[in-house]
Parts: sequence; C-alpha cells; structure tokens
Amino acid sequence: MTNLSFKVIILFLATTLIISCKQNAATFTANDAIAVKAGVQKLADSTEKAMLDKGPMAWLDYFENSPDFFMASDGSLSFSDYNTADLFIKNTLVKQVTKINLKFIDLRIDPLSLQTATMGANFHEYMLYASGKSTEIDGYFTATAHLTDKGWKYRNLHWSIKK
Repeated sequence: MTNLSFKVIILFLATTLIISCKQNAATFTANDAIAVKAGVQKLADSTEKAMLDKGPMAWLDYFENSPDFFMASDGSLSFSDYNTADLFIKNTLVKQVTKINLKFIDLRIDPLSLQTATMGANFHEYMLYASGKSTEIDGYFTATAHLTDKGWKYRNLHWSIKK
C-alpha cells in the first residue's frame, strides 16, 4: 500500500466517523434530553418508594436483568452480574434487612442518548435489621440508567459510603 493510499483511507475513515457522530448528535434533541431526564427522575423516585414499600427485594425490580449489569461499592465489585445480585438479595439480604428508607439528594442526570443516561446523587439510607438494630448511612451514588423494554433500569451502580 502506498503512502497516498494509506492517507486516503485514513481521511475516508475520519470523515465517515465525523459525519456519523454529527448525525447522531443532531438526532438527539433538547426535547429528547428533557424526556430522558424525566424518565430517569421517575426511576429514582420509584426506587425510593419501592424500597420503603417492599424492602430490599425491590432492588430486583430496578436492576437491569442483563449480562451488562454490575454493582460496586467503595471500590469493590459487589455483584458481577444480575444473577449474583438476585441470589444475594433473595438468599441473604431479605433475611437481614426488613426495611429500607433511601433518599437521593441533589440528583444529577446526564442524558447520553435516547436510551442511556448517567446519574449521581448524595444519598441517605436508613436500614432496619431483622435483629431490631438499625443503621443510617450517607454517601454518594452513581449509576448508568438504561431504557429497556420494561422501562428505565440501573445497568450499573456504585455506592461510596462517607466514613
């Protein structure tokens, strides 16, 4: 391949990439961003209510049941996939924690596409244990929210606890 041919191929690929990026950006409008923010806000609000109503089992309604799901906490991987989360919640967490009151504070939502957004918020969580003891935790939460055929779900999450 000659040097000129190589430059032509690189120029073609770069031009194609730029055009496709501009086309994708042009199709995601300000109204789309507003709709995504509203959907993700509803996800956060519904999560808070469901935690209070159903306890820890409610998480499974909001985690995306996909191979892409994972959750980390304080720098460690807690759940590598949905099945790991499902097993832990059903077999351990529901036996230990009877009530959760979760509040997201100063929620930030960054729409990335019609189906994806990032979110972050301070949180306060009160948990009542089966033993009768309780604890309160404050920290910061980040997640990727993804629009599925079952609505907005958490594709991944990370919790950082304030010490």
